[in-house]
Amino acid sequence: MSPAAGPVYLERRSYRRRRLADAARLLPVLGTGLFAFPLLWGGGAAGSTALRGLYLFAVWGALILAGGLISRRLVRSEPSDDSG
Repeated sequence: MSPAAGPVYLERRSYRRRRLADAARLLPVLGTGLFAFPLLWGGGAAGSTALRGLYLFAVWGALILAGGLISRRLVRSEPSDDSG
């Protein structure tokens, strides 16, 4: 039996960075699902078009905010390369 090459677990910093990258990859999929959600709303209420428009703008804003936050945290957690 050979000795263990290193720790089995991932370093906390690299683990969080990978999960943030996964969240960034899933954001467009989540956005697509949220944008398609009003298609499932039934009914012919008088204010439904306005409500759908407000919903779409709220989802759009939330996706922009989430993307910005994830991007900022990914840049902040990027390893610095001081070899020069």
